[in-house]
Amino acid sequence: MIRDFFLLAVNSMKKRQLRSWLTLLGIFIGIAAVVALISLGSGLRTAITGQFGDLSADVLTFQNAGTGFGPPGSTVVRKINENDLKLIESTNGVEFAIPRLIRLVKVEYNGVLGFKYLASLPKEKEKIDFVYLELKMGVKEGRLLKPGERGKVVLGGDFTSKDEFGKLIRAGSKIKLQGKDFEVAGILNKGSSIIINSAILMNEEDMKELLNIEDEIDLIAIKVASVDQVEKVSKDLTDKFRRDRNEKKGEEDFTIQTPVQSLEAINTILNIVNIVVIGIASISLLIGGIGIANTMYTSILERTKEIGTMKAVGARNSDILKIFVIESGLFGLIGGISGVVFGLFLAFSVSSAAENYFGQNILIFAISWSLVIFAISFSFLIGVLAGLVPSWQASKLKPVDALRA
Repeated sequence: MIRDFFLLAVNSMKKRQLRSWLTLLGIFIGIAAVVALISLGSGLRTAITGQFGDLSADVLTFQNAGTGFGPPGSTVVRKINENDLKLIESTNGVEFAIPRLIRLVKVEYNGVLGFKYLASLPKEKEKIDFVYLELKMGVKEGRLLKPGERGKVVLGGDFTSKDEFGKLIRAGSKIKLQGKDFEVAGILNKGSSIIINSAILMNEEDMKELLNIEDEIDLIAIKVASVDQVEKVSKDLTDKFRRDRNEKKGEEDFTIQTPVQSLEAINTILNIVNIVVIGIASISLLIGGIGIANTMYTSILERTKEIGTMKAVGARNSDILKIFVIESGLFGLIGGISGVVFGLFLAFSVSSAAENYFGQNILIFAISWSLVIFAISFSFLIGVLAGLVPSWQASKLKPVDALRA
């Protein structure tokens, strides 16, 4: 019996192909948008998690609060100085502190100009080794810089995959930074950090001399003696800097963060974005549901005599209800399946395009079967609910009245 109801519903949809396709479109767009955007959001979350995954849980980052977007220290009103560094180093639980400089510089190679981030490496061997280990730096070509080595730089992995200077840069090549020649000592393997992949690394003395920097620091990496002390050291440093700068709680012009805290902040932002995306796509699904309801009402008006004939030959109210509910459910199911397929294809296409453009997986594509099942089930439910009222009204038609219509 159910098979017969199903065939009746399919034949009805075939007879009204144009209207059926237009009805499916609303559900299709909504589901495709939900699946594509949530899949891309999940891929972005995975990529960002990878950025922080390379950092240890026993490392704090100290920065002054900025006024806008840009590399650390570039948009702050108040710069970090040597006094701040000494305050950190004198705090119990701090094993050592590494001052870092990160600036945007003009790069010239093969007669082509560009702009890249330049990051400093510390002077001491212990600290420079820690930076290499912490950021999992390995060389693809050449070698890493030695402590205090002058006139040489190390380039991120992107410099080998992007021919933006018209000619590939190799270990031993000469490049100009701010108009001054430097030799490329090595090129790093590509890692999960987008920033490091596209940055230039230089020893601190060279960088200060090149950019005429004296008593300035952009950020300080703080190695805590043990993971168990991270929270206590973070609180002690916060209290110490409040007293030193005479600032009240909540009015600090500095931040002290662990990789975990940074990741939580990013995840909060991504969750908000996902909620907004789902909200926008839900509007499309609502419109799709209204479209299904409208189609079912129209179908009932066109098939009133058919309903009367079925009732006259013995069809029950429940049979009529099932026929139209199955039909409306099919609209939701077909729209959901096609929307999921297109949404996954769209997510894969955007992920591939981003990988080709950036030279690495910025948006990691992966099929979430729970999302696929939920999207199809939800679209089917939307179809059923949208068709319930029209189907119920069809089932209540009296045979005599239906045949006279």
